[in-house]
Parts: sequence; structure tokens; C-alpha cells
Amino acid sequence: MSTTATQSMIQPYVFFGGRCEEAIEFYQQALGAQLQTMMRFGESPDPTPEGMLPAGFEEKIMHSALQIGQSIIMLSDGCEEGGTPAGFSLSITLPTEQEARKAFEALSAGGQVRMPMCQTFWSPCFGMVQDQFGIDWMVTIP
Repeated sequence: MSTTATQSMIQPYVFFGGRCEEAIEFYQQALGAQLQTMMRFGESPDPTPEGMLPAGFEEKIMHSALQIGQSIIMLSDGCEEGGTPAGFSLSITLPTEQEARKAFEALSAGGQVRMPMCQTFWSPCFGMVQDQFGIDWMVTIP
């Protein structure tokens, strides 16, 4: 199978268990994210299969996309309330220590610092934080 970089792309798709709209607003403030698209379950041209969503989820977000710098992250409320994403981290690389520290501080609001910002052998400024939605972030500068 032959593909080129322009044909293949991996994008994170994160589920927020009913808190997606709150997460979008948080990432817009914390990281300057730009909303590219958003559709609620009730706006879908196809009806949602019976029993797939909890009552009241019609106004929850079925699909959205945020641009953060040059990257796109997709977000959804998913099909159930609650739960915490696990088994991955999102890594954000920023051009300066000042920008990295600002993003780290913003992401840590209501969250938990896993590794304070510090110098490492691979970066002059690196830190790990879990945000208020349970999403793990690695913040670094090259």
C-alpha cells in the first residue's frame, strides 16, 4: 500500500461524556483554540438510533473540531454521560518558554500538575498536566 503524507493523517478525537461544550470554551480561552465546526445530535440529518443516547442528549455535541495552532482536534460528548478519557496524552509544542508556561498554567486550572515545567534532556521547558476534563497534556518547547 502506497500513501503520501498528504493522504494520511492522524487526528485525536476526544469524548467528553456530556461536557464537550464546556471543554470547547475552556480550550478557546486556555489555548486560543478556534472552533471550526460543530453539530449537535439533534441537528443530524439522520435520526439517532433508538436507545443510543441518554434522554436530553439531543442538545449535546455529536461532532466538533477545534484548530489549535496548525493542528485540529475533534471533540464530542459521545453517547453517554461521565467517564474519563485514559490511555493517551495530547502533546502541544509552543515556540517560546513564555507561551509554554502560559498554556501550562491555563491547562492546569481546575486540573492536576503531573510534572512541573522544568528543563529536560530533550527540552529546555517541558511539563505534564491533567486538565479539568481528565485530558493529559504534555507541554513543551523545541
